[in-house]
Amino acid sequence: MAPSRPRPASDPPAPAARRARGRPRSAAHDEAILEAAARLLGEMGYAGMSMEAVAAAAGVSKPTLYLRYGGKAELVAAAFERLRIGGAPALSGDLRADLIAQLRHLRAVFERVGMSVVGVCLAEAQHLPDLIGALRDRSLHPGRQLMRDALTSARERGEIPAGADIETAIETAVGAYYARSLAGEAFDAGWEERVVDATLRGLGARTG
Repeated sequence: MAPSRPRPASDPPAPAARRARGRPRSAAHDEAILEAAARLLGEMGYAGMSMEAVAAAAGVSKPTLYLRYGGKAELVAAAFERLRIGGAPALSGDLRADLIAQLRHLRAVFERVGMSVVGVCLAEAQHLPDLIGALRDRSLHPGRQLMRDALTSARERGEIPAGADIETAIETAVGAYYARSLAGEAFDAGWEERVVDATLRGLGARTG
């Protein structure tokens, strides 16, 4: 009779199956941190705000903050994502109303947090690649995608011509905000409607 072989040791559990150590992260702390970051960004600008100030304003310890975000660039990108994408209005299927809502939301976000991040991105593009990359990936591109989805759906419904230049239309609408803001001109009532109507005329959109 052949000698019995020793039973192999059982494999260690996969990382996903291992029991999480420590307490689960607090959703309330997550919300407080991002809220504080957005507020301080608007009050102090990107250069003026600090991780320490955010921790104090959020009522959390610095280790709690750094457990979630490795630095200011990552934190600011998360705060922008929460406001710009998490708070973006859902598309309704009404092209004009959807574009107006998205443009109004973009304006509201920057009215809250200020334009300092845009200035930093323009001035320090070579020195802050992590910040710029995160803002593009988590806020800029997803925000443009919302407008792209609205325009693409309208094209499929036959509301704008099949050959309409959707990308230029997005740049026209979004760029109008940055141009007016950097020029220091006030945003009067009906500004979003005028920009969207001009954009739709340029696309040859069917109206009525």
